[in-house]
Amino acid sequence: MKALILALALASAAPAALAQTAPALPPAPAPAYGAPVSLETAQALIDAALEHGRANGWRVAVAVVEPSGELVAFARLDDTQYGSIGIAQRKATTAARYRLPTATMEERVQGGRIVSLGNGDALPIAGGRPIVVAGRIVGAIGVSGVTAAQDDETALAALASLPAD
Repeated sequence: MKALILALALASAAPAALAQTAPALPPAPAPAYGAPVSLETAQALIDAALEHGRANGWRVAVAVVEPSGELVAFARLDDTQYGSIGIAQRKATTAARYRLPTATMEERVQGGRIVSLGNGDALPIAGGRPIVVAGRIVGAIGVSGVTAAQDDETALAALASLPAD
């Protein structure tokens, strides 16, 4: 009887052992910070984001921050909800300070990694994107006013307007 129980226990453990995979490689380190984004570049990004918003009939607020998260430039389309002003800035600050898109943070929270919800400094809602120039993070852009996916689309459209490295 003991042999039968032992055989059953081993048989049930074998598939789990076979199903294990090699541990995933650690993610590549985030890019280093560079010199802060210039006002000229920040304004060009804001103009591109506002144009994308206008083209889609979206009322958006757009903030560009330097790597520390401090504001460089801000604008909003007429009649954008006032709550979006602070949200755009927080999305940009989060993307700059944590060196990753806020969409990535949002995906992690939705996947069950809720630790960032306890961090009052982070806003894990899509729409914030680091600005990377010559392989370095020089700031970030944050957009708010429509859905998180549309905010993120607008931020990506603005970043696509930058000249290639």
